[in-house]
Amino acid sequence: MMTASSMSLIQRVCAVPLARAARTRAMAAASMNLSTTTTAPKSTDPQVLLGLSEPGLQQLAIDFSQQAYRGKQLHHLIYKRKIKDIQDFNQVPLAFRNELEEAGWKVGRSSIYQSVTAADGTVKLLIKLEDNRLIETVGIPVKDEKGVMRLTACVSSQVGCPLRCSFCATGKGGFSRNLKRHEIVEQVLAIEEIFSHRVTNVVFMGMGEPMMNLKAVLEAHQCLNKDIQIGQRMITISTVGVPNTIKRLASHKLQSTLAVSLHAPNQKLRETIVPSAKAYPLSALMRDCRDYFTETGRRVSFEYALLAGVNDAVDHAVELAELLHEWGRGSHVNLIPFNPIEGSEYKRPSKKAVQAFAAALENNKVTVSTRQTRGLDADAACGQLRNKFQKSPLPVDSDNLQTEEDVPVAVAC
Repeated sequence: MMTASSMSLIQRVCAVPLARAARTRAMAAASMNLSTTTTAPKSTDPQVLLGLSEPGLQQLAIDFSQQAYRGKQLHHLIYKRKIKDIQDFNQVPLAFRNELEEAGWKVGRSSIYQSVTAADGTVKLLIKLEDNRLIETVGIPVKDEKGVMRLTACVSSQVGCPLRCSFCATGKGGFSRNLKRHEIVEQVLAIEEIFSHRVTNVVFMGMGEPMMNLKAVLEAHQCLNKDIQIGQRMITISTVGVPNTIKRLASHKLQSTLAVSLHAPNQKLRETIVPSAKAYPLSALMRDCRDYFTETGRRVSFEYALLAGVNDAVDHAVELAELLHEWGRGSHVNLIPFNPIEGSEYKRPSKKAVQAFAAALENNKVTVSTRQTRGLDADAACGQLRNKFQKSPLPVDSDNLQTEEDVPVAVAC
């Protein structure tokens, strides 16, 4: 699926005894320690510690002639202490640290290239990957009436996006490659570091189409749940719809939420907004959503971006309600007022139009919520910040960390 043109940095991989190398590769591939019916595919990045489970790290320690408890120490240092360099694992013997590095192992954390903070406290990060590609991740803090903060991490699954939805800034920036498991997981750890607070919710609604990188997304999901201790019900996987992938996801029987981006109540209109809809008709998508509910017992959430004068009429709401009732019961719609982006022909609907659309759904017995747009005080919707800095890899010697604190910037996943 990937058509990446990104350049790679050469990784240092020193020789290890053949027997140890074989055992290490076998251990890393099995590190997710999942059953055959509910697991993600095995990892293809065996030299990265981030993403390995505690049993996997224990086996790694044993493989290097260490006691198993050293693996528990590694787990604590990576996921709790969030240490980014093996040589900073001070509780671990120096000889073990050196052996890990000589065998080509690394933690798998990247640097923050840019940080912007909206007036409402939402933070968007640009993370610079090893191949000098940039990805966005967003931290969204919300306090309840008791002052307890819920911190949501909106994570990317690809560098760019190949689907090119007409209203999306990420698609306008092009597509480079899929993210690896650790490159997804590290986004959550970066948000926790920025806020000095644990992430409570994760939404795969950043750059990219998660279902086109389902292998790594499922691996990252397992790590977020088991190692970072985020409940499955606090994780949402969003998709605009990719043929055959919803069935694959259903087979894993996750307790997480599947959010399907509809954006239109009929096939003709949807094709104008979501070009990939031509290959995946609305009837087929809705059938797969119905089957997903049947197999998992989990209600599908439908995302609907409201575009002024395009899909935000009351008649569209009524048609949407009819569509949802035709294909199932208990549907929930999450309305997303369009977040303006530079160069887009679309406009944000009025508050009155949004309220009328929501009321029409409710009158037709469809539960609905309207997503609060965070940081709408400048023009940086999902994908825009990254587009300002990169449509091709950064120069190899571009190691500058650029940080901009308390700059008003719109961040809305």
